[in-house]
Amino acid sequence: MTSTASAKTAAAPAKTAAEKTGAHTEEAAALIGGARSRIDALDDRIIGLVQERMAVSAVIQEARITSGGRRINLSREMEILGQYRDALGKPGTSLAMTLLELCRGRA
Repeated sequence: MTSTASAKTAAAPAKTAAEKTGAHTEEAAALIGGARSRIDALDDRIIGLVQERMAVSAVIQEARITSGGRRINLSREMEILGQYRDALGKPGTSLAMTLLELCRGRA
């Protein structure tokens, strides 16, 4: 970064909470800021749960392969797809597919 670019960045005034959130009032901005913090915390938990799910799936796949079975059980995956679709509607199917892809690991 050049010194001119650094000076421009340093000279830029800080955005207000309303500007950062797109809200039109400071009250709404405060509410949005708090809700975003909660979403960030939930996302951290979701990522941790997905990582845990990936680890458990790896154990299952290893046991299946070691016993002479296939790495993937398609009938089980169809059950999972149905569960997510029933709970979340059509977008749930996409979410489940993404989770299944993450949990399949490397072939």
